[in-house]
Amino acid sequence: MKKKILALTLALALSLSLAACGGKDAPGQDADSGVPEVNAPEDDAPEDDAPEGGGTDAPDASAPENGGTDSTETETSEEINLSAFYNTLREGNIWPELMDLTTDANMKELLDSYYPGLAEIAAKQRRVYIAAISAAVGEIALVEVENAEDVQAVEDIFQARIDYQVGDDATPGGAWYPETIEGWKTKSRIVSHGNYVMLAVGDASASAVEEFEALFA
Repeated sequence: MKKKILALTLALALSLSLAACGGKDAPGQDADSGVPEVNAPEDDAPEDDAPEGGGTDAPDASAPENGGTDSTETETSEEINLSAFYNTLREGNIWPELMDLTTDANMKELLDSYYPGLAEIAAKQRRVYIAAISAAVGEIALVEVENAEDVQAVEDIFQARIDYQVGDDATPGGAWYPETIEGWKTKSRIVSHGNYVMLAVGDASASAVEEFEALFA
């Protein structure tokens, strides 16, 4: 009996002691379960702002490809129409009436006689115009060769035409008349640009050369 009274007294003293301390649980212990509290670690890591798909920005669909060019520039080269150029010379310069040796099949024999070898050279365009009267000083030959290495051959054929018309001291030229021969000697011009070659003979040959060069300016 004394032991029970002593136990009750100790229990009462313990209860009073706890009450005096405010009834708080021991630090680090859950009030209900008696299991020590475990504080979750603070998440100081920054938020992941990287986009999905490996963290790389998706390419701009509107950006042009191939080095950032919007379009492919295409250089175009317009072929010079030699017939149209001749018509321009006829309209703007003083030339005698000329015959076309290249558009009429019946003139091929005459073309081969005046310009031997010209028909054998590969050409994209070939136009030869001669004076209808032999005493007139006027002739225009225009060629666009297919191969650049043939330009010199065309120039040589044109020069041979001039030499034949002028002649030499021993043989009169094909132009025959002294004034006509002098015209072929002093008023003949051969000029080339790229694959284009022109022979112009006559009073307006110098201006013809200027207009020819202007085509390529």
